[in-house]
Amino acid sequence: MLAASASSGQMAGLYVPRRSPIPPLLARRGRLLPRRPAALLPRARDPALRPTAAAAASPPPPSADSALEHQVRRKCSPLLESVLLPGGSDSTVHEWKAVPDIWRTAAEKYADLVAVIDPYHEPPTEWTYTQLEQEILDFSQGLRAIGVAPDEKLALFADNSCRWLVADQGIMATGAINVVRGTRSSDEELFQIYTHSESIALVVDSPQFFNRLAESFISRINTRFIILLWGDKSCIDSQAVKDIPLYGYKDITKLGRESRNALFLSGQQGQQDVFETISPEDVATLIYTSGTSGTPKGVMLTHGNLLHQINNLWEIVPAEPGDRFLSMLPPWHAYERACEYFIFSYGIQQVYTTVKYLKEDLQRYQPHYIISVPLVYETLYSSIHKQISSSSAARKFIALSLIKISLLYMEAKKIYEGTVLSNNLVKPPFIAYMIKWLWARLVAAFLWPLHNLAKILVYKKIHSAIGISKAGISGGGSLPMHVDKFFEAIGIKVQNGYGLTETSPVVAARRPFCNVLGTIGHPIKHTEIKVFDIETGEVLPDGSKGIVKIKGPQVMKGYYKNPLATNEAFDQEGWFSTGDIGWIVPHHGIGPSRQCGGMIVLEGRAKDTIVLSTGENVEPAEIEEAAGRSNLINQIVVIGQDQRRLGAIIVPNNDEILAEAKRKSILGENGDLAKDKVMNMLYDELKTWTMHCSFRVGPIMIVDEPFTIDNGLMTPTMKIRRDKVTDKYRREIEALFK
Repeated sequence: MLAASASSGQMAGLYVPRRSPIPPLLARRGRLLPRRPAALLPRARDPALRPTAAAAASPPPPSADSALEHQVRRKCSPLLESVLLPGGSDSTVHEWKAVPDIWRTAAEKYADLVAVIDPYHEPPTEWTYTQLEQEILDFSQGLRAIGVAPDEKLALFADNSCRWLVADQGIMATGAINVVRGTRSSDEELFQIYTHSESIALVVDSPQFFNRLAESFISRINTRFIILLWGDKSCIDSQAVKDIPLYGYKDITKLGRESRNALFLSGQQGQQDVFETISPEDVATLIYTSGTSGTPKGVMLTHGNLLHQINNLWEIVPAEPGDRFLSMLPPWHAYERACEYFIFSYGIQQVYTTVKYLKEDLQRYQPHYIISVPLVYETLYSSIHKQISSSSAARKFIALSLIKISLLYMEAKKIYEGTVLSNNLVKPPFIAYMIKWLWARLVAAFLWPLHNLAKILVYKKIHSAIGISKAGISGGGSLPMHVDKFFEAIGIKVQNGYGLTETSPVVAARRPFCNVLGTIGHPIKHTEIKVFDIETGEVLPDGSKGIVKIKGPQVMKGYYKNPLATNEAFDQEGWFSTGDIGWIVPHHGIGPSRQCGGMIVLEGRAKDTIVLSTGENVEPAEIEEAAGRSNLINQIVVIGQDQRRLGAIIVPNNDEILAEAKRKSILGENGDLAKDKVMNMLYDELKTWTMHCSFRVGPIMIVDEPFTIDNGLMTPTMKIRRDKVTDKYRREIEALFK
């Protein structure tokens, strides 16, 4: 950090003449923000700042005189770097026009509050809001110093960390566009993203990741420079780098500090560049979709798209300064990303974790909120049940009985509180409802003491183990109803939301004060949602099922270099088609669903709909969710397109199957289990758990390899990629139905 010294007139190694007035904002903040042109930057004396030995052979920078004759076009974030604009610190800009503007406001409001804790990188990092803003300013200026220009694209291929955040915001603050992806994507996918986006440089996570890319990736791309966020440059494969300039994270931030100091002096002499402001319509980022079907497309999100999320998510997550959030999702994913920007604007503390350390960190940090995908909540649900099952018989019986009582109590509450879902347009008779209302009140009154007893005996221990004292926010996929009901019963609020990469992403979410299970809540502010008939394209009345379409300021600018896909995504009136099937809950003044009017209910993807040869349409999500409740089934994909009946591909939970086989005494002499017996056990499980579904599953296929991100069968937000699974097992599927 730069520390001001009032007595000496000096700032962190920069001599400021007493006669040269420092702009008021600089004097107050103890910070020098202007930037000197790259051509005026003095050569770094510190060997650590020299890119590489090969880079040293590159042509020398132009002279200062030539740089002044040809000033470089620059952009800046108008509030974050207001001193760079005409009028300097006296600028009247007070509202956010670009995403990085939030850091100036946050640093002024929450200066000494801890913003980020990153315990698992080397070195472990803890920054206050003042320090985080300074890192972003330094990184941004460092990028300008090495020649990054507005609207250029930089590929940011890295995983969740505090330095990812700095790089992301630093790139945006220059007016450049970041093209983001994680390290778990395949080399070929990263290559396609880099080349299609026309990126000019590469920012990577670590030496290990870079070396993985060295042979299959680096040799095939044109890149102006490479920046390493973590690790030692000496661990990089020097053969792969060749003559490409290579910088470490500290190199860039140090260059940024020196460049700002030099620019301040040049500014005193009238040599300062003229900066343009980033506008809300400028593209901030390119995010390539990783959906469950189809080819990835580059979604262009503007600063205005993302600012809509920052400005309108508080009614869903009423965060307060000092609230602790646990972050574990890929930060480049629109869901995690927009939520991070929003929560930082309210002075929260974010702790970075991973799947490996999640259980430990939930207990250690006791977060107020966690923002994650349904699979994380399913994992917590399974972990809690496994813990209960491992208890003594008496404790297990008491815990499970009390949970069942709490579930019944919650169902009774829904009736008299008016949160029972219904797509019926007809209002219920008043007398009939009053009878139901009185009955529900009586049942709830009877169960209430037992529910409170469960809080003391069972739920208190669960809360102390996982924290989440305010809410868990779920998005990026469908939240199974049994998981939703369980967390509601034990007193942990889980709010389900909905959106797409193309919508920045949030378009609807359940509010804390009206958290109706089975829905995705009401649309957020300034957002319109309608349901259209799949065949005719006409708007459907509430309660009718069709394709969900959206209008709002968060909807993308379009797909990069893909006008055909952009035109297909929007209808003639500008409605964006989500491809999801759903309906809107009808409004009722009285009755068990009186509080649900206008909420949206989703029932699956239109592309996932299985059309049987009999002409029947099947939504596989219902069956998969029901079957997924079985302890014996780890993962399942329902199949059957153009067939007479449904089938399923199942990844079994082998540990649970062996345990069940022992209980049933069907293990072989050598302790092994015949495949036909495993098949029979899974058939029985499917029948048991899907008996209430509209369709039954016929033949099943058992596969041993789980569907994972690493083998390409899951998206980075942990949704099964149905098309990839069916492609991989195409021959086996054909044989299965024969």
